[in-house]
Amino acid sequence: MKSTGLMYQSWWKVLGALLMIYTFVVGFYVPLRPGIVEVSKTVLTSGESYSIDVKAYNANFSHPDAKLSAYLRVDNAHMSRVPYVTVTDRNTVNLKGQVPSDYPWEDDVLTATLVLQDQVDGFIVYPPGVVIQKGAGLSTSTSSWGDALSADTSVWTFKFPYVGNLWETIRNTFFHVAIWMAMFVLLIISLVYSIRYLRSADLIHDAIASSFTEVAMVLGMAGMITGSFWAKATWGTYWTNDPKLNLSAVAVMIYMAYLILRGSLSDQDQRAKVSAAYNVFAFVAMIPLIFIIPRLTDSMHPGNGGNPALGGEDLDSTLRLVFYPTILGYTLMSIWLSSLIYRVKRISIKRLEHNLQVS
Repeated sequence: MKSTGLMYQSWWKVLGALLMIYTFVVGFYVPLRPGIVEVSKTVLTSGESYSIDVKAYNANFSHPDAKLSAYLRVDNAHMSRVPYVTVTDRNTVNLKGQVPSDYPWEDDVLTATLVLQDQVDGFIVYPPGVVIQKGAGLSTSTSSWGDALSADTSVWTFKFPYVGNLWETIRNTFFHVAIWMAMFVLLIISLVYSIRYLRSADLIHDAIASSFTEVAMVLGMAGMITGSFWAKATWGTYWTNDPKLNLSAVAVMIYMAYLILRGSLSDQDQRAKVSAAYNVFAFVAMIPLIFIIPRLTDSMHPGNGGNPALGGEDLDSTLRLVFYPTILGYTLMSIWLSSLIYRVKRISIKRLEHNLQVS
């Protein structure tokens, strides 16, 4: 087949295999950047002393070169350095000091970001921050605020980002998300060949379309399984009544019906015509089910219902160095598998054509 001649060359298969090895080795081996897990006190009052125990993950506070310092940061012009920082172990530190008595803000309550800084890990930020309440009888002077952060300690290391609600499960980005994206690529290829069959009635095109759809459904089921384990780790349940999850399951079932439909028709030409038409319908139905409706409703799934995804800390530069090659690796290996299935079907088609010629 001319359109699949490239499939019989080996370089892209080797590339796909190497990318998959790269995904599994780097995806599991690279550590996470440090992050703050919890703080013992989250409400402070201006002018009062505080003692805060900070628990971190994968930090290096006890490293001899760390030189740890801490800050309460309200904004660029209002920061207060913590005077006493006591390291308990590599992931635990105690902060003692006094909130500046000056309170130059109109709101009685504001949020300050807790920032830890050292020479080994760089900046470690606690995004939820701590609440600072306005104390009684305070001056409006800003003299006690304004300490700038010390010299820049931007430390770049090949580590994945720490995201509080994901922890180590952020590695599932290379499996759940990448698998689904590879599935979409295969379904697009299947759609193209179904349309080509409807225009040419060439059974070879039908064989290609069905082969790609079969492998795409394997990826779809793998995506559902990895997504369920991810949901268990982050939401506490394998499945929840979420629009994105439910509609994705419906989309997969629509495509599973495509495979059932093909198995229920014995006449080869009839099976090819009905399957091609149904494949076009299935793809058109999948677009609103997965990409449109969940974005218009409340959804816990990232990327839907106002929840961000594939941006910022959800997909930083380090993750991209693995994520994008992973998509390519899954896609190439899936195309390889689809081509093997197609070659088996092509043999059957050739045998059928030969039998018809003989008879």
